[in-house]
Amino acid sequence: MNKIAVYPGSFDPITNGHLEIIKRASMIFDMVIVLVAVNPDKKATFTPEERVEMISKVCEDIRNVDVRSYSGLVADFMKEGLYDVIIRGLRTVTDFEVEFQMAHINKNLYPYAETMFLCADDETTCVSSSVVKQIARFGGDISDYVPNCILDLIETRIKNNKED
Repeated sequence: MNKIAVYPGSFDPITNGHLEIIKRASMIFDMVIVLVAVNPDKKATFTPEERVEMISKVCEDIRNVDVRSYSGLVADFMKEGLYDVIIRGLRTVTDFEVEFQMAHINKNLYPYAETMFLCADDETTCVSSSVVKQIARFGGDISDYVPNCILDLIETRIKNNKED
């Protein structure tokens, strides 16, 4: 039986921190589904399709990663696919408080859902998509924070879309 984990997030854009969690999860599970979760309450810089494309490009060398998007509750996606492990990355204690609550809600919505937390490594603890976008908006160097193969795409989009 294959063990499949789902790593949901907005990934707007994917960062080296996200990639590090994906790589580690791919060594633990037979398959990792990176799920671009569409949140209607967030104004995204990239469309869900663009995010799926970027993540697919970044993960093309990781054989057991599948990238999808979903508009709805993560618990519903889990239930539809009969998946039972949710991967979440933790950077700070504040992340833990939010993720702890979400783990309990997902468990309540879908009793088979177990959340596995992976702590960010030292180099990516302070990296978030929001921080990357803010640095890029002001012309800062984001090359240490995002995968090189999508760096130009991210910089171009953010420079041309300063109101994000």
